[in-house]
Amino acid sequence: MNDKFLPLYRQIAEKIKQEIYNKNLQQGDAIPSEAKLTDKFNVSRVTIRQAIDVLVNEDLLYKVQGSGTYVKKTRLEHNIYTLETFTEEAIRHNKVPVNKIIDFKITKPSDEIKVRLNLLDEDKVYFISRLRCIDNTPLVLEKTYLPIKLFPDLSYETMLSSKYDYIENKKSLTIKQSHQEIIPILPNEELINLMSLKKDQPILHLVMDSILDDGTVFEYTELYFKSDEYKFSLVAKR
Repeated sequence: MNDKFLPLYRQIAEKIKQEIYNKNLQQGDAIPSEAKLTDKFNVSRVTIRQAIDVLVNEDLLYKVQGSGTYVKKTRLEHNIYTLETFTEEAIRHNKVPVNKIIDFKITKPSDEIKVRLNLLDEDKVYFISRLRCIDNTPLVLEKTYLPIKLFPDLSYETMLSSKYDYIENKKSLTIKQSHQEIIPILPNEELINLMSLKKDQPILHLVMDSILDDGTVFEYTELYFKSDEYKFSLVAKR
């Protein structure tokens, strides 16, 4: 979304947010005073306070009475409005993403997967389970199914990097959209062990079907997000 269509206080909030993502403002740093921000952006103090409140509500800043406003630990942000990959999200936050593959195999799909991917009985799929990590911290567990007939040359090495980069650039396919469902759940033993979670720590479970521009469903993926390290954002239009 183009920032110029946002209210002025939101534009300023986005600029401060980028200062945080670019590490010009880091965890524990105090942001400039309201007076300095007013001069910097040439707006009223009311506008600056609105911008700061936005970032406090987004859990990027926190206020200390009588002291100032400080930067909290930043969490990776998944924007539901755009079809942005984990790699793209990490790079946008100036982070280096690492994929750790837990499982990579060719298998016969279940009836549910066949229906979701519009497969024939004889069709097989790749099943890939991988941890998406930043700074050696696992943030997302991804379990994805891809039809072999669409990606016969898919390799283990490919899945160590960006799946969508392979699809769009190596296979020259155009990704149109995805359908996503999100529900909060409590982790099972697998998630607790792989993602270093507590038993009572809620996580977000996202189920996704992704579609090419010709209408072909090319993947079915389940994602498990570590909620204390990740946040979701949604832009609603009317």
